Amino acid sequence: MSGGRGELDGRVAIVTGAAGGMGGAITQTFLAAGCRVVATDLKPRQLPEAGDALSCLAHDASSESDWRSAVAEAVGRFGRIDILVNNAAYFEPAPFIDTSADDMDAHYRVNQRGVLIGMQSVLPAMRAAGRGTIINICSVAALSGSTGAFAYMSTKWAIRGMSRAAARELAPFAIRVNAIMPGLIDTAMMARNPPERNAGIIGAIPAGRAGRSAEVAEAALYLASDRSAYLTGSEIVVDGGLSA
Repeated sequence: MSGGRGELDGRVAIVTGAAGGMGGAITQTFLAAGCRVVATDLKPRQLPEAGDALSCLAHDASSESDWRSAVAEAVGRFGRIDILVNNAAYFEPAPFIDTSADDMDAHYRVNQRGVLIGMQSVLPAMRAAGRGTIINICSVAALSGSTGAFAYMSTKWAIRGMSRAAARELAPFAIRVNAIMPGLIDTAMMARNPPERNAGIIGAIPAGRAGRSAEVAEAALYLASDRSAYLTGSEIVVDGGLSA
């Protein structure tokens, strides 16, 4: 899956949740590959060393007006949109019996509604560019049943279905839609799990460790590049063998 630096030269991406571990790694990997990036988050993190290739924007992924602003920033500053990475996520672990309707709504707004609005918002610019690639960050939680994070898992199953359906509908416009299914990745979100839950998951991972954000970012780079030109409606699992 290795590619050369500069393989995203001339392309423009929007990456949501870019202040977090995976989003930050994806942003930096894309920049290193020659991409110009609009990196969004509720509290965006600046990367002065990126210079004019990076624009950091405060952005609520569940807000239609914020999405209009993100698209306007990408098109206004960089002239186009080629890549969207829907990475922003909400995660409050709780088992089914303790999950309220409000808990479900909070997860839905960011994880599912945000992905829907994001994909729809970039569509006109991608159609104008003649092609595009959308990468939805999903989860291995959407590959099987699990306990302890009912609302989060439910929305990730939804994103998996949305990605496949959108891939079919957008293929005539040369827009590809794929999903990445990370397992346990060493980020701030992982730290929200009880330590004993993380220990149990790591014990079940054949690779014997949590994943690194950079490993997810390399999968995103592959899906953003021409190396994956024939992939749409697909899922790349980055989980150290957990789901094998």
